[in-house]
Amino acid sequence: MKSFGDMVKQAQKMKRTMDDLQKRFAEDRYEASAGGGLVRVVVDGKQILKQISLDPALLSEKDVTLIEDLVMTAIGEAQKNSEARMHEALGTLAGGFPIPF
Repeated sequence: MKSFGDMVKQAQKMKRTMDDLQKRFAEDRYEASAGGGLVRVVVDGKQILKQISLDPALLSEKDVTLIEDLVMTAIGEAQKNSEARMHEALGTLAGGFPIPF
């Protein structure tokens, strides 16, 4: 059995690794699109929206509900991709033990 000191050192090492991962996540970018590319969004590794691009052809539709739906779909997909990557990285770090974030 490990001593308390060894467990503290291991916890500190894990915290440093988590801090490094979170910094890297903040720099990562995940792109998704909807409507055949009419809406394109980019989120970072923390699922924060960084960019939205709308094709001018979409604006000529004048269907606000359609535009809103496409934007929400693209954002949701980009966030899902980002979250999946974060879960993958944290799962590897924790040896399969689920870590909330």
